[in-house]
Amino acid sequence: MANYISKIFGDSPVAPMQHHMEVCFKAAQALLPFIEKTMEQEWEEVDKWRGQIVELEQEADELKKQIRGQLPKSMFMPVPREDLLNLLWAQDQIANTVRDISGLVVGRKMIIPEKLCASFMEFVQRNCAAAKKARKSVRELDELYNTGFRGAEADFVERLVGELDVIENETDEMQAKVREELFKLENDLPPVDVIFLYQIIELIGKIGDMAERIGRRLELLLSH
Repeated sequence: MANYISKIFGDSPVAPMQHHMEVCFKAAQALLPFIEKTMEQEWEEVDKWRGQIVELEQEADELKKQIRGQLPKSMFMPVPREDLLNLLWAQDQIANTVRDISGLVVGRKMIIPEKLCASFMEFVQRNCAAAKKARKSVRELDELYNTGFRGAEADFVERLVGELDVIENETDEMQAKVREELFKLENDLPPVDVIFLYQIIELIGKIGDMAERIGRRLELLLSH
């Protein structure tokens, strides 16, 4: 285990952050087939994807603990340790949220109304796109670290952060659209199902929110 930790950290204190983000992104990506199979009510496949999501969230959680424990409290770095830990928290929320979504769907064997499926899936896809853009931004952390969070690399990351803002605004608009469509269907659905559908929509939107927050954390790092 010690060799594994050493290998992850390498020469850069941000290398494990990138590894953690990669795992969180994989969890977000797994949400796509999970929701597709939910719409098709293929519950055996849904359970399989739920299992993968749980494994990825657990891996992310273990990495988070390792990073917190191994990141020195006093190290000459171009950015404060606390800022890196805040970034780590935002990343981790993506995997946590995906696990929450999958648990709620499986636990209630939720059925997504057919009339809602198209806009619902677009909403999921756009939030996962936000997670992908966040991963792309975090992938630049090692270069940023090496350049002291300055120069052309910093400019590139600032553009990525701007793109995250745009995607987050789009997911907010799409969330409003999905909620509006669900509102129109409320009278034809069991009230309890409606409540939990709204909760799922809220959780999916949180993925985009956390991706945007990752961008904000990176923006803070660039300000030092």
